[in-house]
Amino acid sequence: MRVCGVAAEYNPFHLGHARHLALLRQALGEDALLVCALSGDFVQRGEPALLDKFARAEAAAKCGMDLVLELPLPWAMASAEVFARGCVALLAAAGAEYLGFGSECGDPDTLKRTAETLSDPALDGLIRAGLGEGLSYAAARQRAAEMLADTPLPALRSPNDILAVEYLRAVRAQGLTSSLTPLCIPRQGGGHDREDGALPSAKALRLRLEAGKDLRGAVPPESLEILDRERAAGRGPLFPKDLETALLSRLRMLSPADFALIPDAAEGLENRLCRIARTAPDLDSLLREAGTKRYPVARLRRMLWAAALGLRRDDAAGTPPYLRVLAASERGRALLGRLGEAAPLPLLSRPGDVKALDGRGRRCFALGENAADLRALGCPAAAQRRGGQDRRGPAMV
Repeated sequence: MRVCGVAAEYNPFHLGHARHLALLRQALGEDALLVCALSGDFVQRGEPALLDKFARAEAAAKCGMDLVLELPLPWAMASAEVFARGCVALLAAAGAEYLGFGSECGDPDTLKRTAETLSDPALDGLIRAGLGEGLSYAAARQRAAEMLADTPLPALRSPNDILAVEYLRAVRAQGLTSSLTPLCIPRQGGGHDREDGALPSAKALRLRLEAGKDLRGAVPPESLEILDRERAAGRGPLFPKDLETALLSRLRMLSPADFALIPDAAEGLENRLCRIARTAPDLDSLLREAGTKRYPVARLRRMLWAAALGLRRDDAAGTPPYLRVLAASERGRALLGRLGEAAPLPLLSRPGDVKALDGRGRRCFALGENAADLRALGCPAAAQRRGGQDRRGPAMV
């Protein structure tokens, strides 16, 4: 039973994702099992997910994924490095022998060399020098890495390549190089914010939905059916603007001490965010006034949502403390049976399983519950804004 792990957000699940899964099966054989570490109700760019995690997991399972596990909030809404660390650990604990990921460059050797360069101990000093010159973190890291490699490193300029590099670094850091084999799939279609081509990106599809257009022809029929179902029920799709008031109201009640606890808080930025959040009339104004050359907007958004959701900088230390099942196919249930006997982490497949978690696990789970409750406030239908809906059983498809 060969098991291949995939890290994803499926926000929403589209034709490019379906192609990726098909190519993994082509490479490994139709009998291979595909396991996904899926971001929960908030995603890495610092936004609520378009559909809740259960709907997105069900779409993935109906479109070819065998088992979908939740990547808990502290790792799902984090930097590329922390996101990758959480995904790799979760998938390894689920028995993955392969790690399948998309890449713009599609060259495993290039990605490996870039990952090795980023692990060079001299890198941090060169980055600090760049930051001291007023460069953004991304620009400072790019320059530092290229100085060490003595060659251009284009893989640090493309979002999927950046994640691919971090996956490889995480595999190496966790001592999994002999047990988790990387499987690089060249990405096709529009770039991550592009609408062009036969395979538009997830961001392009979210913008299309926000503009009132449908996704017919851009997502698999099963994914479209679930999207239509969620829309009819008033559970989605949900856009960042739908939770803006909830976010700002929460931020205005927090103190500088609360902001000081969040991930990425440094150099007084937390005080700046706290001060501006008390008066900003909307999120765009807050980000515009708080923004600096050093900090990208996605990082600022993550910090704001981290503050609102009560995340602390040590919540993502180490690796996820449990395996929570969101959806499984008939084939995936065979793997679930094996994990129930041999998984190195607690397996949560029923609501009552949460009671067996230790203190760290319970806190992690509670953060996800609170995030789901807050996200629900943005649902189009008032009846769907009820809290306490996170402890559901997985979708079996």
